[in-house]
Amino acid sequence: MAKYDKADLERRMKGAVESLRSDLGGLRTGRANTALLDPITVEVYGSQMPLNQVATVSAPEPRLLSVQVWDKVNIGPVEKAIRSAGLGLNPINDGNNIRLPIPDLTEERRKELAKLAHTYAEKARIAIRNVRRDGMDNLKADEAKKEISEDDRKRGEAEVQKLTDEIIKEADAVAAQKEQEILGR
Repeated sequence: MAKYDKADLERRMKGAVESLRSDLGGLRTGRANTALLDPITVEVYGSQMPLNQVATVSAPEPRLLSVQVWDKVNIGPVEKAIRSAGLGLNPINDGNNIRLPIPDLTEERRKELAKLAHTYAEKARIAIRNVRRDGMDNLKADEAKKEISEDDRKRGEAEVQKLTDEIIKEADAVAAQKEQEILGR
């Protein structure tokens, strides 16, 4: 059985928050954000590649994304990948670049996206609590093997709980900020 390691628990909990940040980065807020295209992969040269490895994505205006494809033969596959990504974007191909106007979000769509952000946050909280459970189990196992005393176990459990509360608060703050962005408040 693994020994209790606070640094490992903290690393894993912070990893859940980082995963939440990247999930939320893919949600549209009505403003142009280059992170919106991060999850897109393009089939080029016979393999799947992330969009950012075949093109430069920029936001020249608040409601427009510009995709500059490095190799002109890949413009078609990039355009197709963006269309089929389910982001509700309509690429405009001018032969050299692909422009993506960001449409206004309807109130209904904003509420759906806010709910999705809430779902992502709940997944992150569950992941954090699972890490907490692992830490508690390790402390109990260490005590059972007589490697630590009951007092040490209780101190360790309090430490793990405090860390869990801090990280969950951080995850909630990240999600709340994204929900405010989506709802335009």
